[in-house]
Amino acid sequence: VVYLIIFHILFVLFVWTYWKSIFTLPVQPAKKYHMSYADQERYENEERPEVQRQILAEIARKLPVYTRTGSGGIRFCDRCQLIKPDRCHHCSVCAVCVLKMDHHCPWVNNCIGFSNYKFFLLFLAYSLLYCLYIAATVFKYFIKYWTGELTNGRSKFHVLFLLFVAVMFFVSLMFLFGYHCWLVSRNRSTLEAFSAPVFQNGPDKNGFNLGFVKNLQQVFGEEKKLWLLPIASSQGNGHFFPMRALSEAQNPLLANEEQWENDGIDGEPY
Repeated sequence: VVYLIIFHILFVLFVWTYWKSIFTLPVQPAKKYHMSYADQERYENEERPEVQRQILAEIARKLPVYTRTGSGGIRFCDRCQLIKPDRCHHCSVCAVCVLKMDHHCPWVNNCIGFSNYKFFLLFLAYSLLYCLYIAATVFKYFIKYWTGELTNGRSKFHVLFLLFVAVMFFVSLMFLFGYHCWLVSRNRSTLEAFSAPVFQNGPDKNGFNLGFVKNLQQVFGEEKKLWLLPIASSQGNGHFFPMRALSEAQNPLLANEEQWENDGIDGEPY
């Protein structure tokens, strides 16, 4: 009875987190980050790059954006026609810009970002526990077959297969979950781990690192009783994130308008 209760609790949490990871749609930037029709027409009809940069600078002056491109320009998506918020990236599979995009996951056929990153982490955690529990409960029967205490050959194949699958998924999930735990402890996304965000003073891989506890609160929220449940509790709205350096408290992109005249346009690949 105890085994069945534990099994069904893990199974319900596993299915619940998987369902939330799949059907929680990625959040797109708010309307204020999108170009108006007049600005879009003016930008597209302008052939001079320096004037295009000035148009983007005028739009960005009203927005709380702090990160730049590798060349120091405004992070602009020419497909979605918007100024990218901090930590926002364009997903070529979903064909939209996703707030705090981490990666596009083929396991859940969805883009993992601000809206469902907590659910994805819990899905990995409960999948890991689920596989561990199955492997642990089946292992004693594997030992009995190995020592010859049980001779039923038909069930022997099922036990071996179930143990092999559970251990295989456990090992693979352990590395994936451990990697994402490390990312959360540093307050980075998968994309930021490979390409550090660029600030006024250049790239800084720890630009959003606020310390271990605050980094956890960024993803799971301040209510610890909700941390292990697939209920939305992440801090903020995905458009702005606290930064480590106090010198970046003011918008570095808009502090010096003259810099925008020499800045380039976002050229990151989609």
